[in-house]
Amino acid sequence: MLEFAFPWAFLALPLPLLVLWLAPPRREAVRAVRIPFFEATSAGFDKGEGAVVPSRSRVQMLFAWALWTLVVLTLARPQWVGDPIERSEAARDVMLAVDISGSMQTRDFLGPDGARGSRLDGVKSVLDGFIADRRDDRIGLIAFGSAPYVLVPFTRDAAAARTLLATLEPGMAGPNTMLGDAVGLAIRSFEASKVETRILILLSDGTDTGSRMAPDKAAGIAARNGVVIHTIAVGDPDASSEGDKVDIPTLQAMARATGGTFHRAGDATGLAAIYAEIDAAGAREGATTSWRPRWPLSAIPAGAFVLLVLLGGGAALLRLRVRHRREALS
Repeated sequence: MLEFAFPWAFLALPLPLLVLWLAPPRREAVRAVRIPFFEATSAGFDKGEGAVVPSRSRVQMLFAWALWTLVVLTLARPQWVGDPIERSEAARDVMLAVDISGSMQTRDFLGPDGARGSRLDGVKSVLDGFIADRRDDRIGLIAFGSAPYVLVPFTRDAAAARTLLATLEPGMAGPNTMLGDAVGLAIRSFEASKVETRILILLSDGTDTGSRMAPDKAAGIAARNGVVIHTIAVGDPDASSEGDKVDIPTLQAMARATGGTFHRAGDATGLAAIYAEIDAAGAREGATTSWRPRWPLSAIPAGAFVLLVLLGGGAALLRLRVRHRREALS
């Protein structure tokens, strides 16, 4: 759609007519011809007014009006306005922290079909669908074992996040479980967040095994930074090995300290329901901004003006040359 950024410039279109009306050509009485004995020769003639007004042809007037119209068009700044483009802002920043310690390879997790598989495979299948459903959220992924790692920084590229999620394997970050350090890394990731709703969903099947930042301290810092932690326990709280036993009290305390919720999951169906519940509890619609792309067209009338000036100047020089040639031949 064609628009003009300064349509008021068209008010200047009749300006030349106003100039001609308010400031007409100067008239001056002069002797048109100088001849000897003019007084005697002109005896008997009545005196009248004479005027020397350079005349312009109709073509010249049209040419001048065309130039002025192009000047006004350029000043009006024509532009082509495209169709509206909408972009939705992120409603929430959601960080997924997934335990990939060695115990996550335990094959006691029931899939949707009832078959048993490793805990991590079951978690990955559920998270894949959760990430795919993100529309107005930015998603991030932290994998932790003996140390935490940001696998996916906050992004709205769900396809990339799902691809990297699929690469996770039990034990690839070490055999231990650093809950507190994982939360600390998530807090650092949230530092650049500009949204109010910041959610950390922490999933683990073990007990913190010596984080540099204790889980309760990390939860307190998260609460002061506006990060809500939802915790999910996967695994057996009564396991014989201390390292394989999921620390439910710690996960409950972390969620409670930040205003989040604690959940337990033993199969893929239950885990999917937990993620859906967490998603619905903090659901928000992202703000939508729209704009219309604009392409300036001022160069078109400006270029036409320059072209007409060059053509007019060339035509004037050609006429002058022809006239001189005729005078030379005569």
